[in-house]
Amino acid sequence: MQFFTFTNNDKMPMLGLGTWKTTSDDIKPVIRQAITTGYRHIDCAAVYGNESGIGEAIAELMSSGEINRKQLWLTSKLWSNSHYPDDVAPALQKSLDKLQTDYLDLYLIHWPLVIKPAASPPYADDDFLSLEELPIIETWQALEACVDQGLIKHIGVSNFSVPKLKALHAQSRIKPEMNQVELHPLLQQPELLDYCQHAGVHVTAYAPLGSGDRPDFFREDNSPSPIALPAITKIARQHDATPAQILLA
Repeated sequence: MQFFTFTNNDKMPMLGLGTWKTTSDDIKPVIRQAITTGYRHIDCAAVYGNESGIGEAIAELMSSGEINRKQLWLTSKLWSNSHYPDDVAPALQKSLDKLQTDYLDLYLIHWPLVIKPAASPPYADDDFLSLEELPIIETWQALEACVDQGLIKHIGVSNFSVPKLKALHAQSRIKPEMNQVELHPLLQQPELLDYCQHAGVHVTAYAPLGSGDRPDFFREDNSPSPIALPAITKIARQHDATPAQILLA
């Protein structure tokens, strides 16, 4: 396994198990199989609605002695309806309780947008607040306080552009250490990658295989799949590997 190394020498496994689109009941055997297979990085989010199942599966494996907490890297994400500073710690605590852990290795702001706390999907235009009304830095400072309390080891963001990252970097006491974005041969984002490399921000690629089972509202008609690209299948044959292995590499 390869690792990202943080400034305090914590090491995050580069290959993680994404848990989107899976219910709490369905995720439990998946987590057990993944950890038994060798996964040590589990990527979660409050909005996925399955952290309870993930926590139960991990607790069972820890109880049987197959794994301990220090061997795992748990990432989760703050949903957009909990951006008010007073809502950040309670939202984090809900994830901690469901995952049955005292701390997260990494906690991310899921999106650079704000949903009113009382709103529920499907969201209407007036369910959102502008970033002028509730700036990201106010949410971030609440995350910094959670780091100070030992509830989170590292903090970062997800789906942030270069301008938003630059603004946060300039204003923050604890600099963002991760940006999780969609990344694969059909969405390479070279400008964003270049900025993150020079700013010392690690990058997590989500949907590296193209997320072929994503909901229809995320999909264009006849949109190509990275895993079926002729160039990828050719490279895979040359290396006696699968297209998925090439995309992950």
